[in-house]
Amino acid sequence: MTLKETLSDHIKNAMLQKDALRLGTLRMIKAKLLEKEVEKRTSPDKVGVTAEDEMQVLISSAKMRKESIEEFEKAGRKDLADKERAELEIIQEYLPKQMSRGEVEKIVNELAVSLGAQTQKDFGKLMGAVMKELRGKVDGKIVQEVVKAKLG
Repeated sequence: MTLKETLSDHIKNAMLQKDALRLGTLRMIKAKLLEKEVEKRTSPDKVGVTAEDEMQVLISSAKMRKESIEEFEKAGRKDLADKERAELEIIQEYLPKQMSRGEVEKIVNELAVSLGAQTQKDFGKLMGAVMKELRGKVDGKIVQEVVKAKLG
């Protein structure tokens, strides 16, 4: 079952349970997926939405929520930050299990050895390889911190 089909089922359940927050969040994700579909249809290669595209929609939605939480907390709007946190939790249900910092460090070390990355000049090369392998499994900020520490 595709993410879009799963979301449709979960939207129906949220309607039946009268869960307005979940319903709104799931509709938002589905709308973003539909936007991605339209974008893909108008592209020259006309390839449909892939699992990677679906993952990217979820990742960007989660990232937007995290940034909003930070901004609302800075502005002292706990009510809005709590709403964003609740939406983030719903979005994370559809993302793969997030990796721990230790697991990220292990993969960074392995890739650093295989790429021969040792200095700060190799940051871009190592960061790109790590993000390609771990996309959706860990926050990019954590990867950036680990890579900087490794090459620092």
